[in-house]
Amino acid sequence: MLESTEKHGELYYLYSNCAANFINFLCYIAVVSDKREKLKMNKTLVYLLLFWQMACFSTVYASDLVLATTTSTKSSGLLDVLIPAFEKDSGYHVKVFTVGTGRALRMGRQGKADVLLVHAPEAEAEFVNDGYGVLRTAVMKNDFIVIGPKTDPARINAMNDVRQAFTKILNSNSQLVSRADDSGTHKKEMSIWDASNIEPYGDWYYELGAGMGDTLRLANDKQAYSLIDRGTWLAMHKNMELVLHVEGDPLLENPYSAIVVNPQRYATVNDLAAKRFIDWLTGQQGRQIINDLKVDGVQLFTTPENK
Repeated sequence: MLESTEKHGELYYLYSNCAANFINFLCYIAVVSDKREKLKMNKTLVYLLLFWQMACFSTVYASDLVLATTTSTKSSGLLDVLIPAFEKDSGYHVKVFTVGTGRALRMGRQGKADVLLVHAPEAEAEFVNDGYGVLRTAVMKNDFIVIGPKTDPARINAMNDVRQAFTKILNSNSQLVSRADDSGTHKKEMSIWDASNIEPYGDWYYELGAGMGDTLRLANDKQAYSLIDRGTWLAMHKNMELVLHVEGDPLLENPYSAIVVNPQRYATVNDLAAKRFIDWLTGQQGRQIINDLKVDGVQLFTTPENK
């Protein structure tokens, strides 16, 4: 079942219910037992109750997988087809947190997810090198593009040098909407500004702090430029009055990786389910679903050719 939420903890509600029932049962035994014997428990009964509690806990971990991922996998429509197919094939229930790459990585550092699907290569490498992740695996890629108003006040249409395009947006004082949420898209945008030796600020630069879909909608409302992943653009552009202006620069490549949160750091990580998810994603069925996702005949993502 595909779910998106800001909270973490629902994974354990079955376990919590089992624990509560366990305590209630002990109270019941204490009440109905003879007063002189209420503090004594038959060893066999204790073992059975402990086994019951452990079985409840194990059941939750055997059937649930917590995935933290970027919002672009949701806004592009990918998760809507990918997750139900994996659940059907594997028997796992997937709890999805679509929170942006930066926050997904923080969830991994806090042990609040089992597996990550993210798109910020440098931050991913740091996450793994710091000992928080293992089995980082390339899953798919698309690219970023620069979209903006049809009037194109910065005169960047048909450019393939994104640094020059950003410089022209600044120099023309044209409005640009930034995600400003530490997501993979935001990290990419900031790397382009850095490569252009520009620190963006001013009335022309609007920092939203929200996901890709909300950023695109605000850019449309303000008739502003924005950096967006192609998958989200293809899925949403029909409802927009913006157009694509810049594409094709190698700086705009957008690779996605899956990472298992290190189970040696957090004992609660369901690494078996996480590994199964990555194997499935990079296997024949997962790759076919990813490659088959199209909008108006245009493919949204491609998988590594060597798989």
